[in-house]
Amino acid sequence: MSDAYDYFRAHAIAALRKARALPPGRPKQKQRTVARVYHLLSREAALAPNVHHLDDFRAARRLERQIGR
Repeated sequence: MSDAYDYFRAHAIAALRKARALPPGRPKQKQRTVARVYHLLSREAALAPNVHHLDDFRAARRLERQIGR
């Protein structure tokens, strides 16, 4: 396993827990989508880690910050 895999997986788990704590509605759906993106990034990083995932990760982080507002 790579460090990127572990990093993305930790973010996916944290995002999923955050989504479970939210009440039903649009923010919960968005948070679940963010969790799915992190999960997909972790799966891709497990196969072949590279720096191309960083742009996707940054986009997911921006979306997650917007949900928190």
